[in-house]
Amino acid sequence: MKYSVKAPAKINLTLDVLHKRDDGFHEVKMVMTQVDLADRLDFEHRSDGKIVVEISGGSLPLDERNLAYQAALLLQKETGTTQGASIYIHKHIPVAAGLAGGSSDAAATLKGLNQLWELSLSKERLAHLGATLGSDVPFCVYGNTALATGRGEKIQPISSPPPCWVILAKPPISVSTKDIYQRIQSFHPAEATEKMIQAITARDYNKMCATLYNALEEVTLSLHPEVRRIKERMISSGVDAALMSGSGPTVFGLVQKESRVRRVYNALRGFCDQVYAVRLITDKIKK
Repeated sequence: MKYSVKAPAKINLTLDVLHKRDDGFHEVKMVMTQVDLADRLDFEHRSDGKIVVEISGGSLPLDERNLAYQAALLLQKETGTTQGASIYIHKHIPVAAGLAGGSSDAAATLKGLNQLWELSLSKERLAHLGATLGSDVPFCVYGNTALATGRGEKIQPISSPPPCWVILAKPPISVSTKDIYQRIQSFHPAEATEKMIQAITARDYNKMCATLYNALEEVTLSLHPEVRRIKERMISSGVDAALMSGSGPTVFGLVQKESRVRRVYNALRGFCDQVYAVRLITDKIKK
């Protein structure tokens, strides 16, 4: 038996950091949504109980350091199943980009093996398990667009934003999420996130663009000037709005007019090799 699942990338339309918690994590409030840049994971049943992970390109570890591998082991442990699986990851999302590629692969593994092994676990249960793997995994289990709170693991699905193009540009650097959070000097109320939800609910594209906000952005930009240059280049080339996703280093720009997409894409190709022109995923929330 075989099964395939897509693992879309995410972007942060807002990321408010409220305060540092006693457990060392930061309390956040953010709106996340998915784009149609995605990995694809193929699952095949194994009767020997082993978990075997392969990946296109060979750029990621294939053992316990891999989040998809961890997700498969977690399902085995939590359910007591003796079934195994071969997992092949067709990798398209850039690694260490602030786009939740690894978290999305882990979520796809939870969903795919739940089907392959006929475990019948609910989405809520899968999200709860995913939270032990990483803060972004629960959102990736639910998908589409959501309000995320706590350390990012508490998910409330919301309406999809107005449709538009998304230009993604990742410079050839990696950013430590932990280091960026540790450098935050001040905290603010979650005003941007509340305004973003209002803009999305009203289907107001212009207000959505005006409300983009990431409390981590200025920290990363101060450490990595090349990220700032990409954002400035993106804005000057004609996007409607631009923002860094997550802790970076990927910057995304929103474009409503398709005629402008190629111009922005070409302008950025001279700055970095990893540039993508994709669309928002705007599936309706399932009631």
